[in-house]
Order: sequence, then C-alpha cells, then structure tokens
Amino acid sequence: MYELESDLLMVASDRISAYDVIMPNPIPDKGRVLTQMSLFWFESTGGICPNHFLSEKVPEEVAGRAIRVRRLDMYPVECVVRGYLSGSGWREYRESGSICGIELPAGLQESERLPEAIFTPATKAEVGDHDENVDFERAAEIIGDRPLMKELRRTSIELYEHAARHTEARGIILADTKFEFGSSPGAEVVLGDEVFTPDSSRFWPADEHQPGRPQRSYDKQYLRDWLDQIGWDHSPPAPELPEEVVANTRVKYLQAYERITGRSLD
Repeated sequence: MYELESDLLMVASDRISAYDVIMPNPIPDKGRVLTQMSLFWFESTGGICPNHFLSEKVPEEVAGRAIRVRRLDMYPVECVVRGYLSGSGWREYRESGSICGIELPAGLQESERLPEAIFTPATKAEVGDHDENVDFERAAEIIGDRPLMKELRRTSIELYEHAARHTEARGIILADTKFEFGSSPGAEVVLGDEVFTPDSSRFWPADEHQPGRPQRSYDKQYLRDWLDQIGWDHSPPAPELPEEVVANTRVKYLQAYERITGRSLD
C-alpha cells in the first residue's frame, strides 16, 4: 500500500503466503490475477455494496497489478462465509459439531454442501500470528457495534450468494470466501482489499465434486497441501518451493481467473 495524493495505491505482488507465512518464491502473474479478478467482482457487486476501487490509472511499472483505491477505516475482523464444509471449518465441526458457535446437523462429510451459507468471522492476527475463528458475539465485541456486525454479516452472505451463482454457471463451486470491510465518509460498509480471488476463496471444479474427501481446486489449497505433505510446521521460515509447485500454483490461479471471468490475462 502506498500513499497516492489523498488516496492509496494498492499493489498486488507475486509473493504468496500460506498459514500466514510468506513463501520465499514468487508465483508469476499472481499479482495480475488478484488485481484483475478483484476488478471483475468490484464491477459485478457494486449494486450490493460500495467498494474502495477508484481507478486503474497507476504508475506504468505496476500497471495491471495495481489499482487506485479510497482510504478506508478498516474493521478489525475478517468476514468469512462458508457454503461447504472445508478447511478450518471442517476441523472445528469434527471437534464440536459446530463452526464459530453455529450448530450444524450431525453426520456431515468433508466438502459437503451446508444447508445454507453461514457467516463465520475471524480475528485479524498480527504479523507472525495466526487468524482465529470467533463466534458472532465475540466479533461484535471486537467491532464494538452489534448492529454494524449484523449488517456486515448480511452483506457478506449476500455477496457470497451472488458470486456462488455466477461461478456455478461457470462450472465452479465457490466453497468459501473471506471479505475485508471498512468505512469511509458517508458509507459505513465498504468492501476493500481483494474479493473472490484464489487467495481469499476456495474454488472447486463442480463436475468433480464428491463429499467425503478433499477436493481438487483452483486456489491456494494446492500449495497448502504440498506444505503439509513435506511436514512443514507452519512456522517461519517457509521452505523453498520447487519449480513444479510454483508452476502448478500459477496454472491454478490462471484457470480460476479465466474460467470465472471468461477473460484472458494476456
């Protein structure tokens, strides 16, 4: 993030993180995918919620992977919506039968579609720490405004359902996603950061979906799985990524962008 007159310049680098640790190797084109995909969704969701996007007029050296955005006073929670049972939600469900205090039916399988999309907020961890799932009441305490937290929940679920319908028509399941919101003069709920990207969402090929196991994906999960397979303990420093892992991660990000937006990055 850079100051740009009274606004901000948001540049997406090709660096990638997993388990809140930055990897040593960049993923070519990742920054362009995240920026262009966010632009697609900012345009698509403008009728649901205002966002921080102002312009693509940016310095030439960051063109394509940067946008000019309005300054926001960001809220200190991540707004997560889950339509399917996966990741930390699946782990929490196995332990307690619930996610973030939301009781779920017994007997659900990994990757199974939930009866309805649920809002499962998380804390924003300091650098070096891990985000933590919290229930709605705790999130409202962190925000300090329960009616505002209810509006963040309502907006998050509406955004998720809008995007899930679009991706489903493209043969992609949007399993879950996370949002960052802030306020600006005249608007209490403004969508910021990135939105519906392979960094912030789980995208699964619909024709391969089968509950009871992990799914093949067009997102960061491939990298997480590789890191788990080699036995990394999720603590810095992160291991060096083999060329194959870098190349496969890049392909998955490009596939997500092209299939969902119908556009080419070139």
